[in-house]
Amino acid sequence: MTLPSRLLLAAVLGAAALVPAAFAQETSNAVPPTATVAPVLVTLETTAGSIVLELDANAAPVTVANFVQYVKEGFYDGTIFHRVIPSFMIQGGGYDKGLARKQTHAPIAAESRNGLHNVRGSIAMARTSDPNSATAQFFINVVDNSMLDYPSRDGTGYTVFGHVVSGMEAVDRIRDLPTVARSPEFANLPENLPVIVHARLGK
Repeated sequence: MTLPSRLLLAAVLGAAALVPAAFAQETSNAVPPTATVAPVLVTLETTAGSIVLELDANAAPVTVANFVQYVKEGFYDGTIFHRVIPSFMIQGGGYDKGLARKQTHAPIAAESRNGLHNVRGSIAMARTSDPNSATAQFFINVVDNSMLDYPSRDGTGYTVFGHVVSGMEAVDRIRDLPTVARSPEFANLPENLPVIVHARLGK
């Protein structure tokens, strides 16, 4: 299986299944520090409209710092939402409009045991079967997906690190786009690619 294929979020629908428990391993799922940090706002200006995210640096400090670094570097500019499942989530942040995978920094440790939940409008990190493999790809839940919460089936689950505070209508427009199966790694690819034109800190 190729790395781009493995980077797809473990599917919950159809023939796909969540990563089996055999892949579970120890992670750095420590309880977040008690010091209060102000929420971080990030705006994704997309071809479907603007999506404003509020990131919880108290619950997921490593994940938020990682995401903010990519935003500051302009990494997400020009990337697409390449995986859209209407009854599940929309996933993006890893490929450009030519479907080329972008080079990322080193993976980060999971922070899924932070009390945040994979509910509609929440943003979480995509990863491989290795709990500590998340890099840049993320997904926004379009329904409640409690099966992804810690501990899930693999003992870790998926790290939620914020939620949409404005622009769910843009998320839903992406959710409703017709999709095609281009290849195994692009099995739910929107016919008209939704692009993150620009990602920036603040509203």
